[in-house]
Formats: sequence, structure tokens, C-alpha cells
Amino acid sequence: MSTDPSVPHLDAFIDASAEALRLPLDPAWKPGIRANLEVTLKLANVVAAFDLPDETEPGPVFEA
Repeated sequence: MSTDPSVPHLDAFIDASAEALRLPLDPAWKPGIRANLEVTLKLANVVAAFDLPDETEPGPVFEA
């Protein structure tokens, strides 16, 4: 998948994902799903672009 969230492949991705998960997909839901996916991909690009120093360690695991 391209890093540009406005690519037309998103509609095919939404359809394929719904089919793979056997989820009913009302056509009226697609604009909302696409909008959420675009935001998610934009935020993922921001996180992926952030360079971490080599000495960075994972955060601790807290358990209740």
C-alpha cells in the first residue's frame, strides 16, 4: 500500500478487508471507513517518520 492515504486503492482495500473478515459492508459506510483509514495512515506516517536514537529501549511493562 502506498504511503499516500488519498490513493484510490483504499476502496479496494476496504472491500477486500470486509470480504476477508466476512463483514457485511453497507455502501453508505464506505466514506466513513475511508475517512478513518486516511487519518490512521496519516498518523502512522508521522510515527514512522520519527527517528529514534540507537540507545532507545522499549518502555517497561506494567501489570495490574
